[in-house]
Amino acid sequence: MKTDTSSQKIVLITGASSGIGRAVGNYLQQRNFKVYGTSRNSSGKSSNFSLIDLDVTNEDSIFKAINLVLKKEARIDILINNAGVGITGPIEETPTEQIRKAFETNFYGPLNVSKAVLPAMRKQGGGIIVNITSIAGYMGLPYRGIYSASKAALEIATEAFRIEVKEFNIKMTNVAPGDFATNIAAGRYHAPVIKNSPYEKAYGNTLKLMNEHVDGGKDPEMMAKAIFEIISEKNPKTHYKVGELLQKASIALKRILPDKTYEKMLMKHYKL
Repeated sequence: MKTDTSSQKIVLITGASSGIGRAVGNYLQQRNFKVYGTSRNSSGKSSNFSLIDLDVTNEDSIFKAINLVLKKEARIDILINNAGVGITGPIEETPTEQIRKAFETNFYGPLNVSKAVLPAMRKQGGGIIVNITSIAGYMGLPYRGIYSASKAALEIATEAFRIEVKEFNIKMTNVAPGDFATNIAAGRYHAPVIKNSPYEKAYGNTLKLMNEHVDGGKDPEMMAKAIFEIISEKNPKTHYKVGELLQKASIALKRILPDKTYEKMLMKHYKL
């Protein structure tokens, strides 16, 4: 029996070879979406949906991948900017080159992929762009300051971006996950714990705690279900948070607590 493809929506997901991106791709593929996932190197990687090469830090690679999908499908209905990298370390001891790399992937990457998709979405009369940010982007987390900053920058830029594209019937939203059981800890850049550094003990202990949080995180399918519900809405909100209640509550607490009280709460959480 043939699948009716006439009503299929075309979805492009960056960073879809593992973790949240893979879970979202599988979930949508099972629900009659035509999914194209991307990876910096898709060769030899198996998937239930099509995987193509795309490096979000390389504009030529972005345009090549998008043109490939447009050539095959003539449209892209939904873009999910999921590709991202983790980075940890004392800001003082984190190499500037690594800070730039994090922003290239987590901030400039999603913006450039969105910019490349917009002409096609405008031509077809609409579309949806979902930016995967992080609950960490709502607060300056110790030893994750650069990661928090890169995700916060994307959250704020999206607020402006979505207003600019509204008149073209293009909807844009942020989805901020908490800790999920993915391989981000293995792939993130860790500034080394330097012997006799003034940060040696505090950073070492915090790094261990951060890895435990990821290892004990929620199933990525929770994000997949949330994304499905969001793209099914007629008018998606500006911001969504997906994760444990305590992590989502931490954002609300930041709004209502005095700054120093909230800072003390974070320090207690990270045992600093």
